[in-house]
Amino acid sequence: MSIAESKLANVLLGPVISEKSSVAAESESRVVFKVQRTATKSQIKKSVELMFDVKVDSVQVLNVKGKVKRFGRALGKRSDWKKAYVKLKPGHEIDFVTA
Repeated sequence: MSIAESKLANVLLGPVISEKSSVAAESESRVVFKVQRTATKSQIKKSVELMFDVKVDSVQVLNVKGKVKRFGRALGKRSDWKKAYVKLKPGHEIDFVTA
């Protein structure tokens, strides 16, 4: 594995498993990932294609703001993170049970 491929392997932090992401996966063949905050759309596309051996149609990203939470008497803030919606080309699928 080259240095460029190892950097691409570190772009994806993990899948986002939620009710909203399950609906997106079933109806629109979209997969949702938690990615590095500095990742670009092209890096995410290349990383998904490299890691899962699928073809990516499009990538949409959004920054998720961390919530302000109370920890006892002190106020704290959860960290911000980036989420990517990856649309796969027809005929391609990612199964996280076997991946």
